[in-house]
Amino acid sequence: MLWLHRHRRAIPYLLLLPGMAWLALFFLVPTYYLANTSLQSGSLDVGYAFTWAWSNYSDAISTYHEQFVRSLEYAGIATVLALLVSYPLAYFIAFRGGRWKSLLLLLVIAPFFVTYLIRTLAWQTILSDSGFVVNALQTVGLLGDGDRLLATSTAVVAGITYNYLPFMALPLYVSLEQVDPRLIEAAEDLYASRSKAFLRVTLPLSLPGVFAGTLLTFIPAAGDFINAELLGTPRQSMIGNVIQSKFLTILDYPTAAALSFILMTFILVGVFVYARLLGTQNLTEAAF
Repeated sequence: MLWLHRHRRAIPYLLLLPGMAWLALFFLVPTYYLANTSLQSGSLDVGYAFTWAWSNYSDAISTYHEQFVRSLEYAGIATVLALLVSYPLAYFIAFRGGRWKSLLLLLVIAPFFVTYLIRTLAWQTILSDSGFVVNALQTVGLLGDGDRLLATSTAVVAGITYNYLPFMALPLYVSLEQVDPRLIEAAEDLYASRSKAFLRVTLPLSLPGVFAGTLLTFIPAAGDFINAELLGTPRQSMIGNVIQSKFLTILDYPTAAALSFILMTFILVGVFVYARLLGTQNLTEAAF
């Protein structure tokens, strides 16, 4: 106790030690070995050796640039759709949920009680050619008699949006729950319409939730491969499918590691640019 009293400034760093040790062991060390593997050359038969093979990166980009673009496109569309669906949902729970808030939040996270794989397989039934969704869309004329939803880009994006929807809804709810209703009432007392009060008060105050939700949705969605595997075809394959195949099927470890690093770099650069444009400091200032 006497030592802690004398070294009070060291206490925060001591509290950080377990987390830093965890990150070093389960993030930095695997990242090092992944980087080492990405610069190796050789084959499974003769073995792999570290040779500073930077060509692995250029070859990966030139060969699989379509899958990179498709992954970012699907993840971007799914993030926007999740935002459009989640914001009204989170708004209703935060301001109109009343004593049912806990139950409604439980329903939002209820899909997480089922494994990711089972949830995605369920969409195969939902979007099947003889399913209710296809029949309903054909009835209203939005789909032709020979058209389908399964094994299309629409099915893949729908699966991604559904699976990552709670990652968008929960941060939005937390942000909206912290909005003081008296601020909205004050805006309306100053003759602001409901729409203007929403745009001038509620929306700016909820931007931190939008920021967090879009990141939590986009980042895992960009590396997803299950939805493209089960709901799409090779024409809808994402970069995650290529990495999974290279690691587990083809056993081309250097290319798989290079692809993983390229994807991680794209995501980190995108997050940095996004944070600079709509950074947390600006969002905090907007909230106040």
